[in-house]
Amino acid sequence: MSTSLKEEFWDRIEDIRTGMLGTNTARSVPMSHYVDEDANALWFITAKGTDLAKTAQSGVAAEYVVISKDEHLYARIDGKVQAVTDPAKLDELWSAIAGAWFEDGRQDEDVQLLRMDLTEAEVWATGGSLSFLYEIAKAHITDEKPDMGQHGTLGF
Repeated sequence: MSTSLKEEFWDRIEDIRTGMLGTNTARSVPMSHYVDEDANALWFITAKGTDLAKTAQSGVAAEYVVISKDEHLYARIDGKVQAVTDPAKLDELWSAIAGAWFEDGRQDEDVQLLRMDLTEAEVWATGGSLSFLYEIAKAHITDEKPDMGQHGTLGF
């Protein structure tokens, strides 16, 4: 049974921890995401004083770029990012990693939750470096184009 590209995307991005998130007015910065597949959203925890958090107060178009050699996923994800106040969601997402950035932990007044509602993603889901080498060798022998995995644009 073949897995759809959208299923591959959600499965692989769940195991990836970071990407680069930015808007047209806030430069892209490394961020850790939290997956909410049911809502077609990604969540982020940042500080209120960052350019990203300031930009997201009213909701703004954003781009999140993920490159993972380990998960063999490469994606440019478009959507709208907005600052959210949701203590229950923050409790759900909070971790020791997030806590390392805030002096007073989860209760720190500088903690800002961001929600990115996805609109579209261009995704490459590959088989990894061994698969790549095999496909290149096979292409030289058979004169067929190599199969580099799945590629496409997803709508959410």
